[in-house]
Amino acid sequence: MAKYRLLRDRVANELAGVELVEAPLASVAELMLAHTPAYVAAVIDGTLGATEQREIGFPWSPQMVERSRRSVGASVAAARAALAGGVAVNLAGGTHHAHADRGSGFCVFNDVVVAARVMQAEWPQRHARPLRVAVVDLDVHQGNGTAALCRDDASIYTLSLHGAKNFPFRKEPSDHDVELPDGCGDDDYLAALDGALQRMWAHHEAGPGGAAPGLIFFLAGADPHEADRLGRLKLTAAGLAERDRRVFASAAQRGVPVAVSMAGGYGHVIEDTVALQLNTLRLALAHGPTWASRADSLWSPPSPA
Repeated sequence: MAKYRLLRDRVANELAGVELVEAPLASVAELMLAHTPAYVAAVIDGTLGATEQREIGFPWSPQMVERSRRSVGASVAAARAALAGGVAVNLAGGTHHAHADRGSGFCVFNDVVVAARVMQAEWPQRHARPLRVAVVDLDVHQGNGTAALCRDDASIYTLSLHGAKNFPFRKEPSDHDVELPDGCGDDDYLAALDGALQRMWAHHEAGPGGAAPGLIFFLAGADPHEADRLGRLKLTAAGLAERDRRVFASAAQRGVPVAVSMAGGYGHVIEDTVALQLNTLRLALAHGPTWASRADSLWSPPSPA
């Protein structure tokens, strides 16, 4: 948990011109765009059973509820800011293991799916065509909750590059999954990423209207790094930076706004993980102006109590 405060402090001290805004609290109605009413009520009211809490990975508390709702609210706010200005970042988020009726793997609510559906609900107020969304999940763990929630939703394309033998051990099929072997390094990873991005763009070009998605959610996990305790892949810091650069450049080339969630990162030295995530933010800001006039909004949830 300490990494969130450390990352926010480094952003405030080192990224001049960034606007840091406290994350809003996701509403119950917003949460229910992805989750069942019974599950949302159990989380908020504190009636989750012991088994449900064990699957999430930490016990219920009022602070847990507020942090989880604000983490979702941060992705909703980042998505709005990205659509208005090109790129925005939730300094937490990426809680992609949360399913409709349960949490899992330190994920209570699925921030990206909620945010995607909030944006799709708001979009018709100003646009004639519906909003098509793509999720580019580059956390080392497969986004099984996101895949399950979006399985029957053709308006949200899900892409996941992840460790084949890593958690979750029962994967859910995304629109495109790329399973990577333990020890996968920079060259093989980046080649797989290039192929996956090409396939994503081709999918949208072949779809209704033949256009790119209107918004990308990028889960920029630091856990593929070679020093991560849980990652099992072998990307260097330079390889991770090149990963991020390729995602941002690919989106910028097509004029697609990007809402970033920082997702996982579990280095033996927490400051190393924070440094990797800070570099993702630098790259986001460097590429933002290529497709937007305003690219200085980073959305950050408050540090956990």
